[in-house]
Amino acid sequence: MNDPLRVAVVGAGGWGQQHARVFAQRQDTDLVAIVGRDHDRTSAHAERWGTRGYTDLHGMLDAERPDLVTISLPNEHHFATTLEIIRSGTPLFVEKPLVFDLDEADALLREAAERDLFFGIDFNHRFAEPVQRAKAAVDADELGRVVFATWRFGGSANYGTSRHANLIETQCHGFDLLEHLVGPITSVMAQMTDVTYGDWSTLALALEFEGGPVGTMLGTYDSSYAYPDSQLIEINGVGGRAVIHDTVRELELSRADHPETRVWRAGYFDDEARSFHRTFDRHVDAVLAAFRDGRQPPVHARDGRRALELAHAAVVSHETGTRIATTRRDVDPLPRNER
Repeated sequence: MNDPLRVAVVGAGGWGQQHARVFAQRQDTDLVAIVGRDHDRTSAHAERWGTRGYTDLHGMLDAERPDLVTISLPNEHHFATTLEIIRSGTPLFVEKPLVFDLDEADALLREAAERDLFFGIDFNHRFAEPVQRAKAAVDADELGRVVFATWRFGGSANYGTSRHANLIETQCHGFDLLEHLVGPITSVMAQMTDVTYGDWSTLALALEFEGGPVGTMLGTYDSSYAYPDSQLIEINGVGGRAVIHDTVRELELSRADHPETRVWRAGYFDDEARSFHRTFDRHVDAVLAAFRDGRQPPVHARDGRRALELAHAAVVSHETGTRIATTRRDVDPLPRNER
């Protein structure tokens, strides 16, 4: 258990490079392979990170026998590759979204559970310093009973084949974080617009949480990530308020009827805390600690399925003009060693 873990990265694209960077630079991991679709591009990335490049996933698994595989592929092409890795019996850590189809999500979870596999998903926003501090404030009852929560996130378009790409592949972070900070979402009602390029590129959701709080989500591909507060979270309780700006930039904590606000920002030399990319490094710290200890991942793939379930409820709400109940019911059994 003291030897470096053998890690293979599947995906040679932009965020896949963050996976390669992390596992190539850590002292407790050995990046044994990068798998991609294009031979020249994959070889160049593998050379950059001092490892071997493959275009054949099955061949890589046979040759390298990794302890852990991480997956960072185009958003709408996760299912087949994830299933192949699960069926090889290899523990895995995947990028969001889990998949776009609920039946596919259930199949992945079921097959992983049958094999008692470690199966984590990268909702890295949870590991931003302002988010962790806001979570601590909520847990310590500094805000009092939460009454409402707001999430806003969006910028320029990331075009895909699904008309609901923004909802499923980007706003999954919002579903996950709001439930992480406030609690289970029990109903969703949606409005969406396709006025720009034909997809449902901007959406507004009304939410209800377990125990009575309400909330809103605004997600868009019709804006710009250059704008300040492209991402904004507000958690408002009877005793105080937490506001997170741009995930890693700033946290404000206020007390009700008090004119002063506490503000957290990363210090002059604290580049790690102000970097969005480093939220992934923090998540990997927690993933590897859990993996070595034989524990479940800090964010299980079930949470990816849950975000997809909420997105599908929003689609049904938009199509029917009705409020959709979304009480959480995990569909896959826990692995045998967790029952």
